[in-house]
Amino acid sequence: MFTNTYDVIVVGAGHAGSEAAAASANMGQKTLLITMNLQNIAQMSCNPAMGGIAKGQILREIDALGGYSGLVSDTSAIQFKMLNKSKGPAMWSPRVQSDRMMFSQHWRDRLEQTENLDFYQEMVSGIIVKNNKIEGVRTSLGLEIKARTVVLTNGTFLNGLIHIGDKNFGGGRAGERASTGITAELINLGFEAGRMKTGTPPRVDGRSLDFSKMEEQPGDENPWKFSFSDETKPLQKQRSCWMAYTSPEVHEILKEGFDRSPMFNGAIQSAGPRYCPSIEDKIHRFADKSRHQMFVEPEGWTTVEYYVNGFSTSLPEDVQYKALKSVSGFENVKFFRPGYAIEYDYFPPTQLKHTLETKLVEGLYFAGQINGTTGYEEAASQGLMAGINAALKVQENDEFILSRSEAYIGVLIDDLITKGTEEPYRMFTSRAEYRTLLRQDNADFRLTGKSHEIGLASDERLKKMEEKQKKSNDFVEFFKNQSVTTDEINPILDSKKSANVNQQGKLFKIFARPNIEMTDMQN
Repeated sequence: MFTNTYDVIVVGAGHAGSEAAAASANMGQKTLLITMNLQNIAQMSCNPAMGGIAKGQILREIDALGGYSGLVSDTSAIQFKMLNKSKGPAMWSPRVQSDRMMFSQHWRDRLEQTENLDFYQEMVSGIIVKNNKIEGVRTSLGLEIKARTVVLTNGTFLNGLIHIGDKNFGGGRAGERASTGITAELINLGFEAGRMKTGTPPRVDGRSLDFSKMEEQPGDENPWKFSFSDETKPLQKQRSCWMAYTSPEVHEILKEGFDRSPMFNGAIQSAGPRYCPSIEDKIHRFADKSRHQMFVEPEGWTTVEYYVNGFSTSLPEDVQYKALKSVSGFENVKFFRPGYAIEYDYFPPTQLKHTLETKLVEGLYFAGQINGTTGYEEAASQGLMAGINAALKVQENDEFILSRSEAYIGVLIDDLITKGTEEPYRMFTSRAEYRTLLRQDNADFRLTGKSHEIGLASDERLKKMEEKQKKSNDFVEFFKNQSVTTDEINPILDSKKSANVNQQGKLFKIFARPNIEMTDMQN
């Protein structure tokens, strides 16, 4: 069935695996993407959204490098928001609410249209290693598929265990079996492994909700988009999200189930994401808070399914249901499915090089939650970099590493490799010491040229970036060279309650004032 050796085999088709497979194939390498279910490529296992604080910057960097996540996010978006607009432009962070089913389908469509990429549906149960060098993978049916490099992007599937109250069962996510075999083999090879936890909230029927009791959260009036290319367009229509709140009554109901919660009865020992805690963790840690926000988010354009963001839980399903019914607007709520927690194996990332290649086995790369991260964007960026470096290794070319001053992706990988993590790692702007330079709107200037040099970003992408950069430079030069008289500028300064100038000067100096905007200059 597989008579030839692949250049790159990618195990797992989540966000990391999809980007890894696309990158290596687009760089000309014969690539095989193996997943347990081809119907769930790039599945949004948790929140149906992409981007956000710091994550939006990562997504734009992925796009600037030639990855697909930004393009797919644009074509499957149902709402766009630019977050942090009250702060300086370096902190602005784009986010989209996505149509979950469209997102996965559009990812599969793009991958199937990618040359050099093959697909196979089965569970990988082991890897083939000789003399500390990767030689391929072994499947649950006993097939051995040879490869020069292998990228493992197993997500939450490695010995995944799902918890709902005092019930637990094996699974990589709801309705899908766990992956077994790989962890034991890696440990036998000398790798250190650990366990982590994440969780997800209930999904509910929007027809059973009373949105008149909630606060509407519309998208931006003039939405942007993620991709720097002209291939996608900003949204012309959008769907609203909604905000609801817990209450002391809701908290008391939740507390009734604490003795049956795997979080508190010892069933779960592993670390969960500190910055995305479960609802039971919130009311336990922040006992002084009388309410917590819940964002009620549609799962797509046409579905009635809603995601209850902020109500992640592993409490028994009857407690979840009773508590949600006590939330204003949820009095008649109907569940599509309850929330749950999931434990899974990960491998401390200090065992990797900055290329994401393992130190113990040459040609073997790890990307995504296997490295202890959380979030689609963090996973996708690692997959992209692992796919790039696997392809470069096959080509016998220099490795591709981004420094902390070049990209949020560089910060993410450097943090993982040098510091490790004992809890699911999530990117924040505060982690990037060069964050004022790493803006979401200049990711193409920073990265597209570098990507083009290694054969990933297209000629068209490079040309578009260079044209944009020239226009930007010309615009700045105009302001540096254009003089303005006191009669011309002082009325504008007066209207902005800004100090007048007493002599003619350059527009650039005036425009540097924080309260002066482009629209003021056009007057």
